[in-house]
This record gives sequence, structure tokens and C-alpha cells, in this order.
Amino acid sequence: MAANKDLKFVTRHWNDTEAAAQKTGLDRLVYRSNKLGEDQRVTNTGGGNTSSKVQEVDPLTGKAVEVLWVKGSGGDLRTSKRANFASLEMAKLYQLQEVYKNKPNNGVKTPAEDDMVDLYRYCTYNLNPRASSIDTPLHAFVPFKHVDHTHPNSVIAIAASKNGPQVMKEVFGEDLFWLPWMRPGFELGLALEAGCKQHPKAKGAIMGQHGLINWANDDQACYELSLELIDKAARYIEARDKGDKTFGGQKYKSLAEDKRNALLVKLLPWLRGKVSTHARMIGTVQADDTILRFVNSVDAPRLAELGTSCPDHFLRTKIKPLYVDWDPATGDLASLKAKLEAGLAQYVKDYAAYYESCKHANSPAMRQPNPTVVLIPGIGMIAWGKSKSESRVTAEFYNCAVEVMRGAEAVGEYIALPKQEAFDIEYWLLEEAKLQRMPPDKPLAGHVSIVVGGGSGIGKASALRLPPEDAHVVCADLVAATAQTTADEITAKYGMGIGVAGTGLSGCGPAIGLSIDMTDRASCRAMLEQVVLAYGGIDDLVITAGLFAAPDDNGVVADVLYKKSYEVNVVGPTFLSEEAGKIFKDQGMDGCSIVITTSVNAVVAKPGSIAYDTSKAASNHLIRELAVTLAPMVRVNGVAPATVIEGSKMFPRERVMASLAKYSIAFDNSESDQSLLEKLGKFYASRNMLNAVIRPADQAEAIYQMLGPAFKKTTGAIIHVDGGLKDAFLR
Repeated sequence: MAANKDLKFVTRHWNDTEAAAQKTGLDRLVYRSNKLGEDQRVTNTGGGNTSSKVQEVDPLTGKAVEVLWVKGSGGDLRTSKRANFASLEMAKLYQLQEVYKNKPNNGVKTPAEDDMVDLYRYCTYNLNPRASSIDTPLHAFVPFKHVDHTHPNSVIAIAASKNGPQVMKEVFGEDLFWLPWMRPGFELGLALEAGCKQHPKAKGAIMGQHGLINWANDDQACYELSLELIDKAARYIEARDKGDKTFGGQKYKSLAEDKRNALLVKLLPWLRGKVSTHARMIGTVQADDTILRFVNSVDAPRLAELGTSCPDHFLRTKIKPLYVDWDPATGDLASLKAKLEAGLAQYVKDYAAYYESCKHANSPAMRQPNPTVVLIPGIGMIAWGKSKSESRVTAEFYNCAVEVMRGAEAVGEYIALPKQEAFDIEYWLLEEAKLQRMPPDKPLAGHVSIVVGGGSGIGKASALRLPPEDAHVVCADLVAATAQTTADEITAKYGMGIGVAGTGLSGCGPAIGLSIDMTDRASCRAMLEQVVLAYGGIDDLVITAGLFAAPDDNGVVADVLYKKSYEVNVVGPTFLSEEAGKIFKDQGMDGCSIVITTSVNAVVAKPGSIAYDTSKAASNHLIRELAVTLAPMVRVNGVAPATVIEGSKMFPRERVMASLAKYSIAFDNSESDQSLLEKLGKFYASRNMLNAVIRPADQAEAIYQMLGPAFKKTTGAIIHVDGGLKDAFLR
């Protein structure tokens, strides 16, 4: 098929050379899916599915068999691989129609319809373990080889318009037919099959308040058709765009970026505490022109109250967002908090009423009733999720909802999915079963953990230890580049997660790197403010940065270094903990923690390190003082290492050689740094009772345990991780 080069509102990513390199039908399906998913105007993250009916070889009989390859449950078109596609024998899928027909009391949203989902596995081709999607019948019973089901904003705008069927005819003529809203499932597949028979010339269908499905007998033709239909709908909408009158025109003006951010750093921790009553939530702020146009508009309250239409949207955004009618020109933080307080209370009441009025006898228990999307004039949108990835996707989906509303209002009148239909999707027993199969939350799920000193040594080891427990990690260091290197390592290993990353702090992933001079209170505050803008708040503060002031040849520490020791080892942690304490207080959330790295030297008097030892002794008492000051909301504990030289900035080559000479350990000046460190490490290990080399990872493990549930009832404690030095026993 010739490529359509006249596309204005979508981008053609198909490359003929790349496509020709795909050797199997499945490979071509993966390629087509990825190319569709590359354009967010085609379908949202995790949304939509694609299929191809391919001739395969039965592994038992060796005979040809027609197989439906269809994107399986979960996954995302943009990133899907071969393993993300289910495979089912078409002959067996058609046999299911007879099975369903003979079931008593079958029909839309009946137990009989839901029972069919479990039968898909009996149609599996070649023992493929990928679970089939609920949308499998939509693809199976359309009598064409290739099917694309997408969620483009332009088409959903027509699907969610009061006069949608008429608009569809005006835009597409007989190319598409209209299928009124029906919950995805077996009945929808049968309805599509019937629609194809009634409209034999149709190339696809608009599913009311849901999305687009189209088909062809050539995979490239199917791809090109998807783009053509989406682009055609977008052109029709843009020709009727209301310009300055969009959403009824503007009622409020946006705050300048500096004023908006200044307000957000004070608002977000407080708001995070309010929406985290059932689980810790991570925030994403969006304040671009598109979302500001909506929240500042005359019609925003009306449209927000209607809620979203496409089921893919409200499963993330809930039945509706919380819109706060606050005037940014005359209001202040206090008035905004007051309006939010009232709005949140009403939202919870509304959600409970929605649940009570729509629930069935067998409905799952009500889920957390707090909003996941908060809209504030002059400021923008704040989306919440149990992870940064989830909150980014929530923001993305509500952006889609806004575009759908814009389009629907341009061509007619926006209508939302009826509340009962929305409830039956949100609390669908099949959806609940999927949620129940999810692995339990890890110990630091939803946590934002700052590691100061995260560029090297114990700090870096700690920063790398926390992501496996689902913590979001802020790597902070005096040298920004080293902090960013650690953050990049985390992101490379664990990925950005799903969703569109966006730009700036609000679009970040599981880790960020920031600079800080913790001896400067303003620098502490600036770093914490960046964390708040990135994630919405903080939960853990780990301070591993420290300074060892070496004496000169006469055993004297220079005055400037003596003072610097106290600034870094005592004053800095004080400043940082006090500033973090303000955020902890604003959040009002339990389970927050501070861990400060001190040293066993704090309790051992010996010559040669007076500045270090006495400052670390002060750090020990600082931990106790902070524990008293920040209780009961924040636990404050310490980890005291001994002679951790691997990766430590405190052990440059000169100090290692001086220590080896001090302890009469033979070495050669030509030896590598690693060789010298190993010699010194073995010597230090020989001095502890466990004969153990103490490494950064050992300290990192202790720090994690202090943050986690094992020490949830411990504060003011200092744990030595030193292999057992009897001189350092606390007494």
C-alpha cells in the first residue's frame, strides 16, 4: 500500500526496509504495534491492542493452523516484544461461540460472559504462557487478518460526543460504523462480528465512549488505515476548534513560574499527606499551556465534574478529578489549603456515595477514596500514584481526557460514561482478580529517599541498595556530576517506568541527582525544594557525607580543617535535618526516617584524629537530640562504621600509604591503589573480632534495615557495623 504522506496530526513511523526485515507474522505484528505506540496521539500508554491472524504449524500434527496473535494482558504497544503477545487457535475460538450460546443467562456483564475469559487458555497455541487480553474477542471475530484497536484522542472525542453517530457519518461516511457503549468482553466481540456483516464495506468502527477499531487484510494497510482515520478525525475537530473560546474561554490567569513553584514547594508535602491516607503517593506536576488553558477556563468545573469517558482513562484518574475553584490573582496559600481541605472532604463523600449507589452484592470492598488528579487554576494539574511512573501515567491519561473534552465540545457536547457503567468497569471482578494477583508492596514502596553523599562510598552503596525495595532515590552530593552518575546507574538498571517521562523534575524517573552543600542552610533548602517539586515530598533522609581532617606531620589538625570537620559532620546534618523536619511536619505522615552515618571513632579516644573523632561524637549526640525533637513522626537513628576504605573519599592514596607505614605494613610505592587498599583492608579486618573486611555494602544494608520495617519502633539508636571492635562497645 502506498504510504499516506499527507498526515498532519499523527506521524508515520513505518519504515519499509525495517518492516521487510521482520521474518515472521508475529515479528511484523510486534513491529506494527511498536510503530503505532510510538505516537501518543495514536494510543495512550498501556492502551490499545493489535492482532494478526497467521498460518502456523501445529507442533503435534505438523499441519497448518490459523493462529490469532494478539497483544496479551498488560504491556504497552510502544515497548511490546514477542513475549507480550498471546497466541490462540482460531478454530477453537470459534468453538467458544457455541459454548457461550449454550450457557444459561448469558449476555452483557453476566457471569456467563466473564466465565469465557478463563476458557481462552484452552485455545492457546503452542503452550504460550502469555495471558490473553479481555479484548481477545474483538480481534478474533472480526473477519479480517489484521486488526488495530487504539485510543486516539481525536476519535474518542467523537465517541464521547452527544451527537457522536452523526459526526462519525459526516467525517467517515460508510468507512466506519457506530457501536454503542458496551463493556469490553465476549459480547462486544460478537457485536463487532455482527456489525461487520451488516456493514460489509466498513473498514472499522467507533465504539461509543471507548475508542477506534479498524482492520485490513494487509498489515501495512491496517497500520496506514489507523493513521488515516485518526488524522481525519483530528482535522475535522481542528477545523471547528473554538480558539480563545475553548472551554468557554479563560476565567483565571496563570501564576508566573517562580511564584507557582514557590507555592508548590509549600503546598505539595501538605497535599501529599492528605491523599496518602491509604498508601504513600508520589506526585507529578504539570503546568504547560494546554493543561493551564483547561484549569483556568470557565467550563473546567462543569467538565471536571462530568469525569472521564474512556475506561482506560478513569481506571487511572478515578471517576473524576478534584477541581479546586481558587482564584490565583487574589488567593494565597492559606486560602488554597482551605479550599483543598473542603474539596478533599467532599470528594471522599462523593466517592463513597458513588460506591454505595452503584455497588452490587458481590462487589469488592471500596478502594481508597482520595483523588488521583487535582486541578488548580493558575497552577495546573497535580497527579498522584503509588510510584513516579504511575503518577506520570495518571497525568498523561488526564491530558488525554482534556483533549477528548476539547474535541467533543468543538463538534458537539461532551458526555461522560454513565456512573453505573464506570463503576462496573472500575469494580469489575475480573479487574479485581488482576489486582489481587499483583505482588505485595515492597518495604519502601512509595518512599522518597534522599541519600546525601550518594556520589561515592557508603552513600553510593546506599543509593543503589534502596531501589530494589521500590524506593525513589535522590542522590545528593557536593559534586553534582557524581550524584547524577549514581542516579543514572539506577535509572539504567530499573528503567524510567511506564508513561511519558516529559521534561524537567516533574518528568523524572526512579532517581534524580542533585547538588548540595549541607553546611549552607540555603543549599539544603534548595535541594529539598527540588525534591518536593519532583516527587511531592520526602520520606527518608540518609546522610553519609563526612569529612576526615588529617593531622600534619606533627599530629596537629589545622584550625580551618578542625572547623570544617564540625561544619560537615555536625552542622551540616543539623541544618539538613531541621529543614527536612519542616517538610515531614507539613506532610503529617508516619513512617518517616533519618539515618546519619557517624563512626565507631565517636566512642574511642586515640591520637591522630581528634577533629574527626570529637565531631563524630557530637554527631552521635545530634542523633539523640533529633530523635527527641522530631518524635513521634520521624525516627532518627545512626549507623557507625569502622575503617570502610573501599570507594571512600576519606582514603586517598596518600592516607592509605601513611596508614600502612604507621602500622609497619610492607608496601611498594609502585603498587596500584587497589593493591594498597586491599593490604590496609586486611589489616583492619585482623583487628576486629569477626576478622571481617567492612565494605560500603555492609553499611548500606544496615541503613536500609534502619529505614525499613525491622526498626519501625526504634529511634535514637546507633548501630555499629564494624566487625566487632571491643574498644568501641557502647557503654
